Amino acid sequence: MTGQLTDYDSPWKEVIELYFPHFLEFFFTQAYAEIDWTRPYEFLDTELQQLEPDAEIGRRLVDKVAKVWLLDGEEAWVLVHVEVQGQYDSQFAERMYTYNYRLFDRHKKRVISLAVLADEQANWRPSSYSYQLGGCRVSLEFPVAKLLDYEQGWETLEQTTNPFGVIVMAHLKTKATQRNPENRLQWKLSLVRRLYERGYSREDIRELFRFIDWIMVLPKELALSFKTEVRRGASCFGGSPSD
Repeated sequence: MTGQLTDYDSPWKEVIELYFPHFLEFFFTQAYAEIDWTRPYEFLDTELQQLEPDAEIGRRLVDKVAKVWLLDGEEAWVLVHVEVQGQYDSQFAERMYTYNYRLFDRHKKRVISLAVLADEQANWRPSSYSYQLGGCRVSLEFPVAKLLDYEQGWETLEQTTNPFGVIVMAHLKTKATQRNPENRLQWKLSLVRRLYERGYSREDIRELFRFIDWIMVLPKELALSFKTEVRRGASCFGGSPSD
């Protein structure tokens, strides 16, 4: 569309770190409910290099590892996998299992493995990995959030004040407007307008605007139109989110 590849992984990595509790509350309510959010959590990206040091370079996948505290007082680990490029991966479930057991083996702490699928194949929903041999059975089941499902609940996305409502809308509309830059411009303006209407703080508006602007790439002329419209509209609300 624009001659540029959309960068999905970097924006997702950033918003997951910025809004981690909101991320779990939006996509994985059970995991969210079991974590003690009064205690600090910590992201440990270097863990990923230990889990899979020979990982394929350039894989369009967001992996995050966070150390959290559970309500029962135990320390635990949260492994988040987001298939940001949205392509079918026959090895996905096995990789979820491998990361899970390697993290448990290294730290002897319970591990929560979670997956967000951004692909466009409605029937691809890997949620478990298992094998059995000689009477022995090994398995892992993990929760999955499929972004395609949220297209059917668009009104819910519009009504929620959770930042991931806007984030999911921006992701889905980026996919849907790959060959229609004019339509993408209108959706981009609409989503930015929504940031003000939902009553987000100035800091949240700035961060969510950054995500929207990052993934919803426009051709040069339309990008200039977007900036002009944002400045014009934002003046009514006390300033541009990019200020």
